[in-house]
Amino acid sequence: MAIRRIFLSLFIAAAAMFAALGAAEAQTDRVWLQLEAHPDLATAETRVRAYARVVPNVYGFSLQSGWYGVALGPYSETEATAALATLGAQGLIPADTYLTGGDIYRQQFWPIGVSTLTGPDISDAEAPAATPAAVETPEETLAEARASEAALDGAARRALQIALQWFGYYSAGIDGAFGPGTRGAMTAWQAAMGLEETGVLTSRQRARLLDLYQGELDALGMATVRDDRAGIEIDLPMAMVEFARYEYPFAQYDGVNASGLRVLLISQQGSSATLGGLYEIMQTLEIVPLDGARRRDANGFTLTGQSDSLRSHTEARLEDGQIKGFTLVWTPERDAAMARVLPMLQASFATYGGTLDPGAIDPGMDQGADLMAGLDVRRPALARSGFYVDANGAVLTTSQAVAGCTRVVVDGQYGMTVALDDPAAGIAVLSPLQPLAPRTYAGFAQAPARLRSDIVVAGFPYDGTLGAASLNFGTLADLRGLNGEETVQRLAMTTEPSEAGAPVLDASGAVLGMVLPEPATGRALPEGVSFALGGAALADLLAEAGITPRPAADPGEPLSRTALARYGMDLAVLVTCWN
Repeated sequence: MAIRRIFLSLFIAAAAMFAALGAAEAQTDRVWLQLEAHPDLATAETRVRAYARVVPNVYGFSLQSGWYGVALGPYSETEATAALATLGAQGLIPADTYLTGGDIYRQQFWPIGVSTLTGPDISDAEAPAATPAAVETPEETLAEARASEAALDGAARRALQIALQWFGYYSAGIDGAFGPGTRGAMTAWQAAMGLEETGVLTSRQRARLLDLYQGELDALGMATVRDDRAGIEIDLPMAMVEFARYEYPFAQYDGVNASGLRVLLISQQGSSATLGGLYEIMQTLEIVPLDGARRRDANGFTLTGQSDSLRSHTEARLEDGQIKGFTLVWTPERDAAMARVLPMLQASFATYGGTLDPGAIDPGMDQGADLMAGLDVRRPALARSGFYVDANGAVLTTSQAVAGCTRVVVDGQYGMTVALDDPAAGIAVLSPLQPLAPRTYAGFAQAPARLRSDIVVAGFPYDGTLGAASLNFGTLADLRGLNGEETVQRLAMTTEPSEAGAPVLDASGAVLGMVLPEPATGRALPEGVSFALGGAALADLLAEAGITPRPAADPGEPLSRTALARYGMDLAVLVTCWN
């Protein structure tokens, strides 16, 4: 990975400097950096291999104590002191690493080959004889375990709680206080490991727990990412994702090694309105499944989503005119791991500096109506028209618009429930899930419509691609349907399928009816023919839904084409069906 290559380069450069500083010192003054010690060989081998992927000169030795150690070296004392400071500052070695001579080491177990303890200045006669495998020391008694635990400092105690939390045994605060919650977690971990359930971990058990935790972190490659362009610092699983590109307002990290993960860092300037727009846009992306909790306030939002094939979590905050946050996306088989990783992202997330430049766009990015910042935009299963019928935001539309939907949305952002669905009549009434205050709502004509009078349909042709309602002009051809239905009107105009549910207006803007879908007769209507459900029938069906239709002024004054267009855009809505 890029981070490890950088660290490796820094280490090699530092090693060259240390070698120059210590060239005059005697070989017999060699010392080591002692990193870790483990009671069992298997754990020690895992850890020494993990270090070897990050820094050179890593060795594993059995210790005089019977444990197994991981060390770096050998160095002169000057080299070792400088390496301790440099590698410690880079966070590549533990904070409690110390300098030691080779006298604590016995037999080298990694890498396999000639023992480094027998340097070129030591003769074969002086080389230590091979020693038998170390005998594992006896386990501590409960009293000894309590005594060794009492010697732990706050950081060590918190580290144990963090490890227990990672494996799902501990859920309380990380405070270093070993109360009933921590004791219960220790007992549960001991039970899972097949150990005696005392609620007090021995030194060996504590080392094993921490090693297992560190092993999982190594597998994820958790590393701190500091993105100066986005002004975000966060810990990411860099063994599972890698930086891909900037596509404003995101810094995108794509999955590697078939991990199924994806991370977006969100960074843009804005206001509360910008935050609200981002909240709505994120919900249109394929990476945010529709099923999941949503929470939004004036200064931030959280979006969760889950489907059979995808999970995601998004959170963003507005502070000092900057919107920053992140999205974590994963596949269901990663649920257990991400339940541990997500809190690490949340705890490590920090902001600084500025925000992404709006010009931060990959020139090779795919573009299209189905993409946003290079990300797939979810498309609805069906789009139809509708219109507001009361001051609370109730919407009248065609029954076809809600058939088989798991979610119904108005104008791409307002969730609705189906208050009434009458497939026989062909209409549905929708109620908003949140309070709405539409700019206007329908006024129904009180006088019968005049045959061959001019009419206007305010709807959304082409599945709403144009983004706003448009006007479609025609005439009222007949006050009955083809089979003589008195509730149906025939219109001399051609309508698109997504205009079904749109209001039919007279010149004053009064509602005469609602456009119906093309009849499912197997025969296409001729050009210039459409049908609408009349206003009287609409009023009766609205009453069933508990809505009293508002009467329009009678007779209404004709509106100019511009005023009629503005009124139609405020009245009509795009109704989308999502599965």
